[in-house]
Amino acid sequence: MATTPARRRLRELLGKRELIVAPGVFDGISAQLTKRTGHVAAYMTGAGVAASGFGLPDIGLVTATEMAGRAAMIADALGDIPLIADADTGYGALRNVVRTVRSYDAAGVAAIQLEDQVIPKRCGHLPDKQVVDAALFEQTLAAALDARSDDDLLVVARTDARAPLGLDEAIERANRYARAGADVIFVEAPQDAGEIERIAAEVDAPLLINLVLGGMTPPQSASRLQELGYAIAIHPGNLLMQATFGMLQSLCELNGSDLAAHLPNSPAGFFDLVGMAEWLALDDRYAHRDNSWA
Repeated sequence: MATTPARRRLRELLGKRELIVAPGVFDGISAQLTKRTGHVAAYMTGAGVAASGFGLPDIGLVTATEMAGRAAMIADALGDIPLIADADTGYGALRNVVRTVRSYDAAGVAAIQLEDQVIPKRCGHLPDKQVVDAALFEQTLAAALDARSDDDLLVVARTDARAPLGLDEAIERANRYARAGADVIFVEAPQDAGEIERIAAEVDAPLLINLVLGGMTPPQSASRLQELGYAIAIHPGNLLMQATFGMLQSLCELNGSDLAAHLPNSPAGFFDLVGMAEWLALDDRYAHRDNSWA
């Protein structure tokens, strides 16, 4: 497709070298409110789409088609406001990555985010993540870069290597992915201010940082991130958690139940509100099933 005003706008914003703050959006009203309150960009949160759109936790249950459909609706609601859209692992093999990028491209997003987790993925701020070999993810990036119809559609490469392999490996992967052609680099879940500073100093690319309420990464001010040279700060959970709190409060007022009993205090606690414990129990149930013949 031809380039869009939103894509051109995101390129222009990056060129100014001023921190882009992107609230996490997940439905029509969150997109409309983000636009109407004067924000310059938005981030389509996969966790938010899974929970709000499908009542599911962010553990790889939502499909490429469902995500692309939500991306098209949100991009339309945002208009000329750039949408950075989570596409998880690309939803399968390399051919699936190509189809995913084409679908997000047609949806009108300004940037597509892909990550190096194994399938099925997990929210970046949950434990027990695993990553694929870096060379395999470089193939994913090559497929994504070739599949886009418009060079103004940015490709964001996310590595989740910090948790399973350590910060040194995450930084090494980040630089590999930048050399492979990714437009923006995203090192998921640094665990303290020192790690955030190291990433900024040692990764040679425009950087995105993910600030999840209650997550592994400590809160950072916009001014500090600007000082360090980060390009984009996404806040995927702020709107989602406020909306969830409001709904829980209203529901508990209606039947007199205890609000405190339902409030999550971590990403895992939030996902339990949409059934994560039950879904993970299914994994355990079938993993330990004895299929031997008597």
